[in-house]
Amino acid sequence: MSKAWQPCALHNLDSIEKINRIQERGNILSDDILYDAILRNLQTLSEATQQLPEPLKQQYDQIPWSEIVGFRNILAHNYLGDIDPLTVLNVIKNHLPSLQRATAEMISKFDETNR
Repeated sequence: MSKAWQPCALHNLDSIEKINRIQERGNILSDDILYDAILRNLQTLSEATQQLPEPLKQQYDQIPWSEIVGFRNILAHNYLGDIDPLTVLNVIKNHLPSLQRATAEMISKFDETNR
């Protein structure tokens, strides 16, 4: 783990917080601007997640890391052909909280070890 991974982890947490704030502004099922903002942050989050070191991710096997990469590929390359707002809401509700907890724990453990 020679490359600093913490900026990517912090970027994930920032993207999740933005997604939460975007949802507070309205319903992504009926507001395409909010939906687009969510998609952008999910793509950014997925990109940053790819940069986390594999040995670190292996410590959090409850997180579907390869699915995050696959989701990013759909967002970036498939022009949303296989995704819809209900799928996005499902990802936000059922997957982002555990990713947020795992990422925060990664950072916390690193900070404790390097004091």
